[in-house]
Amino acid sequence: MDSIHFPVIAYVDDVYFMAVRCQVEGTKMADGFIWYELVTNDMDKAVSFYKKVAGWDVRDAGMPGFTYMIFGKDGKDVGGMMTWAGAGAPELPPEWMGHIHTAKLDEELKAVTTDGGTIVKSAQDIPGVGRFAVVLDPQKVKYLLFEPDKQDAPPRLDQMAVGNVGWHELLTDDAAKAFDYYSKHYGWQKDYAHDMGATGVYQTFRTDKPLYTGGIMNRKAPGMPEGIPPHWQFYFTVDDIEGAQKRVVDAGGKIVLPPMDVPGGSRILQATDDQSGHFALMQGPKS
Repeated sequence: MDSIHFPVIAYVDDVYFMAVRCQVEGTKMADGFIWYELVTNDMDKAVSFYKKVAGWDVRDAGMPGFTYMIFGKDGKDVGGMMTWAGAGAPELPPEWMGHIHTAKLDEELKAVTTDGGTIVKSAQDIPGVGRFAVVLDPQKVKYLLFEPDKQDAPPRLDQMAVGNVGWHELLTDDAAKAFDYYSKHYGWQKDYAHDMGATGVYQTFRTDKPLYTGGIMNRKAPGMPEGIPPHWQFYFTVDDIEGAQKRVVDAGGKIVLPPMDVPGGSRILQATDDQSGHFALMQGPKS
């Protein structure tokens, strides 16, 4: 996955409106990830694959002349899917991306560049909804910023609920500097630091959630695969990781990292979908 490919919302404002509209009314927002998006090449295949694997409810957003699918669980939205071609962009590898909330977008963009980040797509208004921008952090990891017109969001899935993103993982070149950057900009706090020996420290962190919600580690270390670009990886929660592994294979995907235990009692796997898009799944700790 090329970490500097720009998201489709840089091209299609109406689709982004649909993607974030449901995030601006209800409960208080904080500076964590608030929306997740898959940009792919064959929408029908993507919807079919992820419905089977993740168990999502998927519906058409009803955009005239454009297909944007919203996915979630139990009536609560998690993210959306769109195609590169539908946005007028060339065919590119499927890519998952995340959107971070900010209350003051203009100030945040200035701060991003001051601290060595890059503005990929400058601030753009979405009338009646808010404003967004696309940036790279100082180590060239892409993410999106969104400032809503209102500081509220609708009820969302519990942090570890099946169908939600249960874990956010950043692979980067300097994990310590990366944490300092995100902590300074979005108020994230350190949680447990897991010493992985020669591979380095896996630093967990908290955002706006009651539990720690992610980890940061160096991408270049003994035991790490070669050629992994700096990127955010999102882990979608399933009820049974072995069952999910079978669903991935049955749906035409491939297992990259078989199910394994991780500190804290969770189990994870990494895979590619049937269009070679990389994704990850997790099973939360058993109570």
